[in-house]
This record gives sequence, structure tokens and C-alpha cells, in this order.
Amino acid sequence: MTRQPERPGAQQWVPPEGDVSALRAAAPGCRGCELWAPATQVVFSSGDPAAPLVLVGEQPGDKEDREGAPFVGPAGRLLDEALEAAGTSRSEVYLTNAVKHFRFEERGPRRIHKTPAVGHIRACLPWLTAELAAVEPRVVVALGGTATQAVLGRDESVTSLRGRLLEPPDAPLRTLVTVHPSSVLRVRGSAERAAALDGLVADLRVAVAAVR
Repeated sequence: MTRQPERPGAQQWVPPEGDVSALRAAAPGCRGCELWAPATQVVFSSGDPAAPLVLVGEQPGDKEDREGAPFVGPAGRLLDEALEAAGTSRSEVYLTNAVKHFRFEERGPRRIHKTPAVGHIRACLPWLTAELAAVEPRVVVALGGTATQAVLGRDESVTSLRGRLLEPPDAPLRTLVTVHPSSVLRVRGSAERAAALDGLVADLRVAVAAVR
């Protein structure tokens, strides 16, 4: 029989009523799920801890895992481009992920991204809940399906929700759902990729306008 991984959840490692600095300091000790063991380090957040706009991604990738900061790889560079086109910048938002450790499988010398399981999202949710309570954003942007599930607490397709502001009670906080920037990078064809980027920018403009 395959042994099930231990996923007690992060709650016991999350400092109660902690600000972002306290949360970031406590996060390296988290053993809420098994992903901490093979990862290089926890990847917590970056940006303005008082930002009106919070962007939530899926999980750190290989480069983020090595450097210890979110959105520093190719998807992060594309996100920076999209934010600028939407009228804001990385320095004006708070960036985090639904899952704080890199989930991957090894193929020779390469570490290949694996989508977090529902159990990983649930185990890591106390961190995201605490971050949102500390930052108190006016709008949360969920980038992709994993982030959407974490923020909304339910499994709905990005396509059915994207580009419009969800107000409570449809979302715990005012939320806009859009695609993850990595999905834009996977689009083949220069014209098709440009159109996908334009779509991401259009969604981000809605969120930026809502906090101005």
C-alpha cells in the first residue's frame, strides 16, 4: 500500500495576527505538507505589503525555488511587461503564490514542474489567508486555476470567470480571475502569443482601474 504524504496543514506554523514580515520570517519552518523536503527553500512573497492590489500565482518554479522570490523567471518577466502595459508595476503590487514550495519531478538533471494537488492548496491556504488579512487589498487577482481555487475556495474554470470583478459573496474578497502568465508563454505562434498577452493586459487593466 502506498503511504499517503503527511499534510497536517500550515496553520500551526502561521503566527496569529502577524504582519507580512512576521509571516515571511515564520514560513521557512513550515512543514504543512511534504513539498518542503525536496524544495530548495520556501518562496513567500514580494512587493508592497500595503498594496491595494494583490496578485496570487500558482507556486514557485525552478528559478524561483533557487532564488527564493516569486515571479523571477520567464513568466515573471512577462508579468512585469503586462503590469506595465496595464498601468502599474511590480513595485506597486503584492505578489505571492497559493503554494509556497516548488512541486516538481526530476528528469535527469532537470526539475520539471508539477501542478500542485488539491491537498497542497488546502495545506498552504492558512498562509494565503493570513497574507490577505495582513495586506488588506482592495482587489485580489487570481492568476490561473490553482490560484482561483485557493482564493475562491471552489473549483471553477478560469475561462468562465476571467476578466470581471467578483464581489462578495461570490468571492471572499473583491477578486478578478485571469490566466497565469506561464500560459501565455506556452502559446505557439507570435500573433497568437501577442493576442494572449493582450488578453492578460486587458484583464489586469480592469483590476488596476478598480483600485485607482
